[in-house]
Amino acid sequence: MQNKRDREELSRLRSALRGRLADLQRVLKVVFGRSVLVKGNVYELARKCGKPNCICTRGDLHRSMVLTWSEEGKSRLLSIPSGRVVEIKKKSEEYLRFRRARARVTEIHREILTLMDRIEKLRREESLR
Repeated sequence: MQNKRDREELSRLRSALRGRLADLQRVLKVVFGRSVLVKGNVYELARKCGKPNCICTRGDLHRSMVLTWSEEGKSRLLSIPSGRVVEIKKKSEEYLRFRRARARVTEIHREILTLMDRIEKLRREESLR
């Protein structure tokens, strides 16, 4: 038979487990979303073209919006047409939200398993007398 302290601890652990399950449900809303994801980051690239008489040699660099991502260990870069910058940036930000949600699911999973192990230990009968 469990003592009062064990029953109270078991109650706290169950409550914490319900809390982690609620956290998981909230985080999974991002995963269940239907928006399109674009892997990578959008930023403005400023560069010189290399032509000796160009204005960029005097400091007024050429600017363009690009999408950068990693693929097979290599950085990739893609120029974004000006009409699609807002769209691609939104999809890129949604990808980042998805990846953060995925990482949080991993953390919650570990927390749930730890709580379950502690619950099992309190519930387990050590000896049959």
